[in-house]
Amino acid sequence: MGGEAGHSSMIPEDILQIQADAQAGLADSRFRAAAARAGFQLAGVAAAGLAKDYPIYDQWVADGLAGPLGYLTDHRGKLREDARALLPAARSVLCVGMLYHTPGPQAHSVSRYAWGGADYHDLVRAALERMVGEMQAALAKFEYRICVDTAPLLERSWAREAGLGWIGRNTCLINEPLGSWLFLGEVLTTLELTPSTPPADRCGTCRRCIEACPTQALVETTAGRARLDAARCISTWTIEQRGALAPEQCEATGGLLFGCDICQEVCPWNRRAPATEEPGFQPLHPAPDPAELAEMPEAEFRARFRQTPLWRTRHAGLLRNAATVMGNSGDPAYLPALRRLSESENSAVAAHARWAIEKLESRR
Repeated sequence: MGGEAGHSSMIPEDILQIQADAQAGLADSRFRAAAARAGFQLAGVAAAGLAKDYPIYDQWVADGLAGPLGYLTDHRGKLREDARALLPAARSVLCVGMLYHTPGPQAHSVSRYAWGGADYHDLVRAALERMVGEMQAALAKFEYRICVDTAPLLERSWAREAGLGWIGRNTCLINEPLGSWLFLGEVLTTLELTPSTPPADRCGTCRRCIEACPTQALVETTAGRARLDAARCISTWTIEQRGALAPEQCEATGGLLFGCDICQEVCPWNRRAPATEEPGFQPLHPAPDPAELAEMPEAEFRARFRQTPLWRTRHAGLLRNAATVMGNSGDPAYLPALRRLSESENSAVAAHARWAIEKLESRR
């Protein structure tokens, strides 16, 4: 009698909720299993909706901290306020993380994410497509949209909400125990999965990244956090910024050819970061010879780097950066290569070469 009474008192809404919970649990397990098989080390879920960090992002833009990064300040900026701007029917944001940390030389001129022979955009997108394909084969039909870091989505904020890690003072997503050497990806979907729990911020009182930044690009806030001033960041200068840099920027760039990892390298959470076995991320060019790059014709640059992140600088940008690195090296053996670059038709390349020649000759 008691059992029958219990069943008879259950209202349809209860039954629907139990069914919905069961479906969400199945979808969640399918998602996590598919993510792992696709090559992602991290996976979590956030409820689609307003981005909690949008006011912070909006203020960052208003304060001019985006510098020359126009793709963060253009008409797409407002789209970052709500994930549903990209998929109106979205109920969940499936967030994943892929480790790109590999063993390599301690002294390197190229940012670690660009060491390999693959463009991470292509590799992460292909992995997301495999993941979604497996989910579609196992679950009822659903709508989705795949996003990598070119989409107008505050991906670190969504990754934090999905439990993948916290946003550190170096402004990177940090996971315990994987660290911050992570590529992020997202799938907006009409599936309604149970949201994950964001982890606690574990930076504590550590300020190593702020103190180590050679250009003071990490600006500490009154709340004890930090904001990136992109206009002062070496990664911005060597990857995104076109044309000639100011002499003080050339000096501060030091031996960095493409990007900068200093704020991640000093992070204690990266001390024991595991290494990935992904072939596309294995180091091919962590520290290329700048003199060799200076002699590289555009066709060879295209053939060698077209499918890698270094393509972002274009040929002229890489020559410009190579001239800067040679000038900061203190090695007069680079003078012949620099003199050839000083005759370049590209004004930025020629200007950097002349700056480098003057610097090296002043030390003789």
